[in-house]
Amino acid sequence: MSVDLSTEQYEKHREAGEILAEVRDEAAERVDVGTRHLDVAEWAEDRIRELGGKPAFPVNISIDHEAAHATPGVDDETTFGEEMVNLDIGVHVDGWLADTAITVDLSGNDDLATASEEALDAALDLVEPGVHTGELGAAIEETIDGYGFNPVVNLTGHGLGHWQQHIPPNIPNRAVDTGVELEAGDVVAVEPFATDGSGKVGEGSTEEIFALEHERSVRNRQARQVVEQVTEEFRTLPFATRWLDTDRAEMALRRLKQQGIVHGYPVLQEAEGRLVSQKEHTVIVTEDGCEVTTRSR
Repeated sequence: MSVDLSTEQYEKHREAGEILAEVRDEAAERVDVGTRHLDVAEWAEDRIRELGGKPAFPVNISIDHEAAHATPGVDDETTFGEEMVNLDIGVHVDGWLADTAITVDLSGNDDLATASEEALDAALDLVEPGVHTGELGAAIEETIDGYGFNPVVNLTGHGLGHWQQHIPPNIPNRAVDTGVELEAGDVVAVEPFATDGSGKVGEGSTEEIFALEHERSVRNRQARQVVEQVTEEFRTLPFATRWLDTDRAEMALRRLKQQGIVHGYPVLQEAEGRLVSQKEHTVIVTEDGCEVTTRSR
């Protein structure tokens, strides 16, 4: 069955991707030793809005052994050092998403950054209707292995839905027998992670990113203000503590977590404390291949 990829939904996916490609490249140029993480994150989020989109989630700035879910806190003074820096950025246009990531290596480990980049290219070369997601994982794993590193096996790429950052299908970063065949019209983010460690990540203790789990009434004023802002501005998409307009936002979020109204995203980090690199593009599966919406123009 053919899919009409000229509909408003796909045009908004494309618009989000075009904005995101520009912001990713400009943000990567701002990553330098001595620059504050917060300055880069807020610049990128403001630039997304300036170009007509909205952030689909807080800009992730993961350092060295961190793999995902790290974003600066309010008044965070942390600066970049001679480190491996992963920028993961998302844009939505009316809830239709694009997701991309790039490694900016300030640590002198160019091969690790190249491994994830080449793995992404190898997977994208295979994307078309009927390709099994396990084949994409095999291409990613083989490429990263060829550089002498390991893929992070418990992180995957994913589908992108309307106001939904992670939906099926999962795109594995290793060869697997389970999975599905991609179909024309699927919108997926392919995101290889490479590491010089064992290839698994675990949860750290830091949380700065949250998302709405259930809508229900709350009595506490600050908590109620958070729920109202989240449902109006972010819906089901992730948000940062620093985005909230409420006084005592951290206390309100703790209360909402206890009540199961929001859930947090702990920073994910390589199990042995080793370096992690990442590269990600969003693609629309077409009748005869794929369209990369987040590629630089």
